[in-house]
Amino acid sequence: MTELWRLSATEIVAQLRRRAVRPLDLIDAALARIEAVGGPVNALPTVCAERARAAAKQLEGKTSDDPGWLAGLPIAIKDITDVAGVRTTYGSPIYADHVPTRSDIQVETLEARGAIVLAKSNTPEFAAGSNTFNEVFGKTRNPWRTTQTAGGSSGGAAAALATGQVWLAHGSDTGGSLRIPASFCGVVGLRPTPGRVAHSGPRTLPFEVLSVDGPMARTVGDLALLLDAMTGEHWRDPLALPRPAEPFQRAAARASLPPRIAWSPDLGGLMPLDPEVRAVCTAVARKLETMGARVAEACPALGDATEIFRVLRAASFAARYAPLLQTNRKDLKPEIVGNIEAGLKLTGDDHGRAEAARRDLAYRTAEFFQQHDLLITPAVIVPPFDIDQRYLTEVGGHQFKDYVGWLIGSFAITLTSCPAISIPCGFTKGGLPIGLQIVAPFRGEAALLSAAAAIEAALALTPKTPIDPIVAH
Repeated sequence: MTELWRLSATEIVAQLRRRAVRPLDLIDAALARIEAVGGPVNALPTVCAERARAAAKQLEGKTSDDPGWLAGLPIAIKDITDVAGVRTTYGSPIYADHVPTRSDIQVETLEARGAIVLAKSNTPEFAAGSNTFNEVFGKTRNPWRTTQTAGGSSGGAAAALATGQVWLAHGSDTGGSLRIPASFCGVVGLRPTPGRVAHSGPRTLPFEVLSVDGPMARTVGDLALLLDAMTGEHWRDPLALPRPAEPFQRAAARASLPPRIAWSPDLGGLMPLDPEVRAVCTAVARKLETMGARVAEACPALGDATEIFRVLRAASFAARYAPLLQTNRKDLKPEIVGNIEAGLKLTGDDHGRAEAARRDLAYRTAEFFQQHDLLITPAVIVPPFDIDQRYLTEVGGHQFKDYVGWLIGSFAITLTSCPAISIPCGFTKGGLPIGLQIVAPFRGEAALLSAAAAIEAALALTPKTPIDPIVAH
């Protein structure tokens, strides 16, 4: 029973459904694994064992034909998302002792489908940034080399998955926060179409589609299982989409590569690229040709993505957090202060131009996908970098002026509202993971998961995780 953490989520849920293993057994196995490996990576700073055990007892004897039924599987929820009765800090000292009385609707959905919340995963303050550290819990380290970052902002979720502390994890994504840590930690992260996963929360902007919630897992099949558990309409989310007629797990099981694939190493010259990342991802593109796909170097016209994203992100931060600038400025990290202030300086004309430019970008992308079934790119422009570097300031001689500039490869895709997944595709010579980003047309998660499963099988990298942390100094 102590080796249950090695099994996939799909295998574990199958055992739960036939009652070959109990939820309480899994809680004990996960807690033992957290105790054994949690210290070096600091992925799950808040554990709610007694709440989990109480939930497990309530699930005893319950069954369901729902394709997303998790049957008592322990999971992690990102610490940006409310869980009733569990310390939820948003990674901020302002909320260091905050305990919400009601869960986010996505947590309610997951628990209704048999998930058991065991822990909260670490996040940067208010999920801002792609290096997971904060003043409440400190740094989350990369399990492949603990001197490196796990990425962010779902860095705790990715590191916990890579080390086998949980089987599935929830995350969120604005500029790459599901895809970047997945790439850095050698796991799988999906940014779904806005509305695919219903969400709420005290600072959620229900009609703003930059920020979405989504699943993380160690394999594409496991991720499809969690997506089936997360999706569906909810009366509190006006943009929430109905569940599809076909479960995402069935789409992933087809593992089929479409014939027309666009490949872009740098989004048409928009992003500098580490040479090892370029080489590994280019090799994958060539491999897809041997699998029968027609691979053409092409990408949508995304040249104005940086300007659009800066404006819309700043406006979002001002809408969500401007009151904290008045009451708790000294407790906010400087990057957040800068984002809020930038948003407060925007004019209506600034915002209108950005929205119009995003409309045109989205239309260009839709036209692009009339000629191509998928777009593949590197998930991140570099391998995991030093944990003590707050963010990348330079790559290949290209200077970034702020902490979001280096995220162009992911936030440009965010602006399209297309679903995008990061899957492991190789390693640097030093043994650090590299991820491949796969993008599908709007609402195309089924085709995306099917293709991702086919590529995953061809690359045969999934047995690499879970791992014991490689402690470096």
